[in-house]
Amino acid sequence: MSWRLKKTVVMVGMMGAGKTAVGTQLARVLGVPFLDSDEEIVRAASRSIAEIFERDGEPFFRARETEVLGRLLRGVPCVLSTGGGAFLSEQNRRMIADHGVSVWLRADLDLLWHRVRHKSTRPLLRTASPRDTLRSLYESRVPVYGLADLAVDSRAESSVEDMADRVVAALLARPDVLERK
Repeated sequence: MSWRLKKTVVMVGMMGAGKTAVGTQLARVLGVPFLDSDEEIVRAASRSIAEIFERDGEPFFRARETEVLGRLLRGVPCVLSTGGGAFLSEQNRRMIADHGVSVWLRADLDLLWHRVRHKSTRPLLRTASPRDTLRSLYESRVPVYGLADLAVDSRAESSVEDMADRVVAALLARPDVLERK
């Protein structure tokens, strides 16, 4: 089956929700490019996200994130994975609403913790109690993620392929975003 994507699909949600893995598979299924805003920031800065946070601070990172999102959203429709904090900015949410469609990969706290607990690449979890930090981030961010255009539940037993298929099904409910060719 072939598809025509009319707007960029922006994957939002917590770290560990599967935005990159599901987004990559979704792009494959739809036959469109996959982009990752964090990777674009890393490439532009020639430094890791952790290094940017450490050297320049979170406000600097968030400003670069908004610049990158704006540039990517003006490009060819694609699947775009964002960092967990990108959707928290009202400016970013407005840009996404104007140029794309937001898809929240909704996952519960236990699943997220299972997926991120051994990762050293999460600067926000470099705390004395990373699980408590994750819980705090989760509790503060979930209401904002709830503003996304669409939500697809992420489950431990779902494969990346199943998740991508469920996102396609959600997107098909939006004739302004996706259609069969």
